[in-house]
Amino acid sequence: MKLNIKKGDNVQVMTGVDKGKTGKVVEIITEKYRAIVEGVNIVHKHTKPSTNSPQGGIIQKEASIHMSNLMIVDPSEGKPTRIGRKIENGKSVRYAKKSGEILK
Repeated sequence: MKLNIKKGDNVQVMTGVDKGKTGKVVEIITEKYRAIVEGVNIVHKHTKPSTNSPQGGIIQKEASIHMSNLMIVDPSEGKPTRIGRKIENGKSVRYAKKSGEILK
């Protein structure tokens, strides 16, 4: 299965608690069809004291979010858009359906 969202894309959350927030994709988990987005879906993780963190305590970190809840932000308009694929110079490229602009 080809994924429409890649690492480094700017995306907007369409549903859930973080609806409307935008951020950059940090990591893609292909097996579970999920993505980790910078500054979105923050969870609190309780850690025991260890050599890495002698104090221990509560750490805030981003949790993964299902890719069906994300849409790529159109670089020219700044609004969410769907993604299409077309052949250009013998290679398959992604483009924004709203503006027709090719995504990197």
